[in-house]
Amino acid sequence: MTSTSPLGPVLIGLPGHGLDTESRARLQHPAVGGVVLFSRNFRDRGQLEELVGQIRAARDPRLLVCIDQEGGRVQRLRDDFTQLPPLGALGRLHREDPVKSTDMAYRHGRVMATEMLASGIDVSFAPVLDLDRGSRVIGDRAFSGHPEVVTALGRAYLAGMHDAGMKTTGKYFPGHGSVAADSHLEDVVDPRTMADIEGSDLLPFKQLASALDAVMIAHVVYAGVDSAPAGYSRIWLQHVLREQLGYGGVVLSDDLGMHAAKSAGSLEGRTRACLEAGCDLVLVCDPDEAAQLLSDLADDSLVDASASVARMYGRPTVNREELVEVVRERIGEWRRWQASLEELGKQSWT
Repeated sequence: MTSTSPLGPVLIGLPGHGLDTESRARLQHPAVGGVVLFSRNFRDRGQLEELVGQIRAARDPRLLVCIDQEGGRVQRLRDDFTQLPPLGALGRLHREDPVKSTDMAYRHGRVMATEMLASGIDVSFAPVLDLDRGSRVIGDRAFSGHPEVVTALGRAYLAGMHDAGMKTTGKYFPGHGSVAADSHLEDVVDPRTMADIEGSDLLPFKQLASALDAVMIAHVVYAGVDSAPAGYSRIWLQHVLREQLGYGGVVLSDDLGMHAAKSAGSLEGRTRACLEAGCDLVLVCDPDEAAQLLSDLADDSLVDASASVARMYGRPTVNREELVEVVRERIGEWRRWQASLEELGKQSWT
């Protein structure tokens, strides 16, 4: 039975291939606004589409369905989907052929978004707009270490997503790629000044702000700017992102279960700190942690996030039936795009 109620700001992880009684109850919680899917939620395409259909039918307005389908080592759905290269492969190609790499970036965004939308998934949190400058967690998830290359390839990638009907998410603002530590596992402190960050990591976000529907915030302390991680910082979210960059889209936290997010205390404390700083939606991806947060919140919806969720709904330009027909008939252009992306991922680079 579909529940009719405003949507909350919390995007939660689920434990398995289907919705059990507990999962269904979590989706009814007034603080929940959507779901983030992982490899643990995928067995095959038929099962995935059934699960997504159940999630979408659980609430009215419907819940947002999200995933990370970046390509390379961060691709949650693999079997029966295009094997996407890491974005860094596009940056390496750019050194040899900037025109071809820009075309391939568009293809990457278009193919990824088309496949996700055809499966009922609204959003893949992409692309990474960080610089590849020594981060253990970013690396080849980024297009390049050069801001101008990230901006050029990012612009083409965003256009591909938009042409498929998917909203875009630039991450991780204001830049996670220039500090080595992994925010999943440890506290991360970037000691640089605002001027240093503005002249490097911040540039792609600044130059692409008008094309971004959402921005995901890094769990990094930029000690020369604020003592709080960016996701808890009004300086970063209000003064820099909203006022200086003129950004008007949705603001997302990264997963609040990550080690570097724990400085704000309990999960409830982290959630409220993000929302108070200026995040519109927050992620709690571990199912057990999501259950704990929702229990602690009781019936508190936190805020009505229905408008922010609605801004991120996918509007596919190719539906599932049309995509099946394209694959079955081996329509040339689509097959060439898939093959070119998979071949790029197999190439070795010097």
